Amino acid sequence: MTTQDMVKHEKNVPANREELRSVGRVLVPAVDIFESDNNLTLIADMPGVEKNGLEINLEKGLLTISGEMALESRGKSLLREFSTANYYRQFKLSEHIDAEKSSAELNNGVLTLTIPKAESAKPKRIEIRH
Repeated sequence: MTTQDMVKHEKNVPANREELRSVGRVLVPAVDIFESDNNLTLIADMPGVEKNGLEINLEKGLLTISGEMALESRGKSLLREFSTANYYRQFKLSEHIDAEKSSAELNNGVLTLTIPKAESAKPKRIEIRH
């Protein structure tokens, strides 16, 4: 099974789910996805997002990542060229994952999400008998 079989980009997501995202300016975070024998690892760049502004949902094979930028107020605003936006990304995942054992880590705006493969999706080695 290849990574393409395990993950499908959000273009294949049902339209009704897309309607649930927040209104306003939305950024699509850059994402890298890696596959090993045991896991899928997703790394997403979400600068300005802190743990309390991050939401990760995995429901019926649909992975949704959303994050809200947190801007630090440093006093009265005299000029403002930078505006906040929300991050939003969805992926359709294969049923061959173990969502219950997933883990996430956020460091300096970089999300690392590890999703273990189900036992049925892991490669099996067949011993040769004499």
